[in-house]
Amino acid sequence: MTDAEQPEDSVNPSNEPLPAFEDQVRFWDEWNVERRENSELSHRVAAQVDKVLTWVKSLGRTDMRLLDVGCGAGMFCSLLMPFGKVTGIDIADRVLERARGRLQDVRFITGDFLQANFREEFDLILSVEVLSHVPDQSAFLRKCWEALKPGGHLIIGTQNKYVYERMAETPPPSPLQIRHWVDGRELRRLLEQDFSVEELTSVRPDGHRGILRLVNSPKLNGILANLFTQQRIEAFKEQKLYGMTLMALARKKPA
Repeated sequence: MTDAEQPEDSVNPSNEPLPAFEDQVRFWDEWNVERRENSELSHRVAAQVDKVLTWVKSLGRTDMRLLDVGCGAGMFCSLLMPFGKVTGIDIADRVLERARGRLQDVRFITGDFLQANFREEFDLILSVEVLSHVPDQSAFLRKCWEALKPGGHLIIGTQNKYVYERMAETPPPSPLQIRHWVDGRELRRLLEQDFSVEELTSVRPDGHRGILRLVNSPKLNGILANLFTQQRIEAFKEQKLYGMTLMALARKKPA
């Protein structure tokens, strides 16, 4: 896709050149080594895992065909294996080579998901922290729709623009990566083009600017702890979409 062909809600609204595909591959190879292969999971990622497993288990099946889009080092692929036959796809070729050695029962595909020849092949597609790094988010979700069987489910996790823009420690994007965050309203709008949204929530509340300065105030939360459990307080914030990661469970609409 050329710069002139970028859609209006693409990651590139300013018409600045997108990073070269080869540079993106190198960036994500290095990122996976640093953040996934050689480090413990953060509390944020652990919360994502809990939500994903809750939703997958709720489907009540162990015979599914599952696809992890942007699978990286294969963390979610390993967690999905009890629920059926798992495929992972990513552009980070060197990371996938090492993942193949660790997870020999998973089919790993190196390449661009948007160019893959999937058609009504999967019962469930999972994609965590990928949507904000693709050049055309609508096309990405349409591709998920095409790859799902009729009635299939999509689980999306993506960075919450509302929260990340209210965190002082958030670094700027690398010039080698695409980064276009969405908020809850934008995510719902994108999904509802091709999916019925069954649940939209967030995980891992954070942020300390604007209203989030009050919402996450230690003083206020200390007072609330006298009335409610910490779990209930966190759940309320997550439902209000004050979590770092937006999480959606959606079902494929008929053609």
